[in-house]
Amino acid sequence: MEFTCPNNVHFECSKCGLCCGDTKEKTRRILLLETEAKEISDRTCLPEQEFTIQITGKTPYFYEMKKSIEGKCCFLKDSRCSIYELRPLICRFYPFELKFELDKGLHIFDFTFECPGISKGKMMARKDFEVLFLLAKERMP
Repeated sequence: MEFTCPNNVHFECSKCGLCCGDTKEKTRRILLLETEAKEISDRTCLPEQEFTIQITGKTPYFYEMKKSIEGKCCFLKDSRCSIYELRPLICRFYPFELKFELDKGLHIFDFTFECPGISKGKMMARKDFEVLFLLAKERMP
């Protein structure tokens, strides 16, 4: 596996929903792959345009999730994801992010300290990042 990942990082999701919407400090963009938008549409029977906005310049992502007036993901209901099993890759990764340095052939995992689950819970092992990396390889075009 060709990636680097952080060492000595603990993480446990606190189910706070911070990752599902905007904060005072950050406007969150929940990006979707074309296949993810189609799968959500197929499984929820909602047309893609009802829950997405088409975007450009963010390849391999071609859609952004629509948000409520409060700036929360349109699928966040009572602080829970109503499409949890279908959630996009970007949601599955949070608070981690896989960055690409294509010119160097590198894949680099990074994370954000804005998530209250960082520094809590279990130590993230390389095996945990391998699972995420394989998921990205499987889903990315």
